[in-house]
Amino acid sequence: MFPSQILLKYHARLVSLRKDQTLFDEGARAVDYYQVAEGSVKMFIVSPDGQEFIQGIFGPGESFGEPALLGNFPYPGSAKAIEAGKIWKLAGDYFFEMLKENFDLHLKLTQVLCQRLRYKSMVLSEISSHDPDHRIYTLLQYYKSKNARPGEHGPMRIPYTRQQIADMSGLRVETVIRAVKRMEKEGKLALEGHKIVF
Repeated sequence: MFPSQILLKYHARLVSLRKDQTLFDEGARAVDYYQVAEGSVKMFIVSPDGQEFIQGIFGPGESFGEPALLGNFPYPGSAKAIEAGKIWKLAGDYFFEMLKENFDLHLKLTQVLCQRLRYKSMVLSEISSHDPDHRIYTLLQYYKSKNARPGEHGPMRIPYTRQQIADMSGLRVETVIRAVKRMEKEGKLALEGHKIVF
């Protein structure tokens, strides 16, 4: 999202993360801007019955949690490192100063937030009204469209585990496993070891 030299100019710190390290909990006050430098981070909520629902998985160059910072409301979910890595952490005051002084960065952030809103709208529609195969297919299609390089149309290796797909689609992991096997037989995807190729 934002170049490291810009983040450094506004006093961002590069922070190392351990696997499964929590960055913030649902309901905590938003005070910092976060951007992944290495590794990956998930934002999620836990239902009253204990089921985790992943709101998003963010990799290098992607930011997370900024709607709460911009809107001055508590985090609507928790954030945790999926793997060891590094994140940029920028204090809220410097974050707002950076946006005020760099309209192009402000516009870029607005575009990213609009794409996330589109994703959330799609997920809400899919979870409420479609069968498991369709939900999974739509998630895979979205990941591919988001991460494919311009002009790239071939199969893409999907980094998500079956559990992560279940947590993003509101399905049980057993349902995802059965649906993925069924979709492989139908030629909608391929499997390389435990990884999905779509």
